[in-house]
Amino acid sequence: MADPLPRLRRLCLALPETTERLSHGEPTWFVRDKKTFVMYADHHHDDRLGFWCAAAPGVQAELVAADPARFYRPPYVGHRGWLGVYLDVPQDWSELAEIVTDAYRAVAPKSLVKQLDITSDTALDKPRG
Repeated sequence: MADPLPRLRRLCLALPETTERLSHGEPTWFVRDKKTFVMYADHHHDDRLGFWCAAAPGVQAELVAADPARFYRPPYVGHRGWLGVYLDVPQDWSELAEIVTDAYRAVAPKSLVKQLDITSDTALDKPRG
């Protein structure tokens, strides 16, 4: 299996005003260099690879119940509703892109969410071919 970090990094850094820096020894992505929305998880001595991300209320419980082989309640932040996503199992990267974008929406200021919506709407309007 290819290293998922570069792919996750591209998803996170494609969002408006995001930055990456190490936090607790792992790559972590921030909105405006302040609010964490995704944390890479490869250091918790459980031999699993994944990421943790902010999630809207109820999303964590729904996804973990629906597919515990792919999703989990992460330590430290799970009680706040954050979602854990395993990266050492086959994943649908289109779905992961939506999860990362939703994590961004959960913590970003309204002005950046609006900017994201405008950018997304514009991309949908472009002809393909």
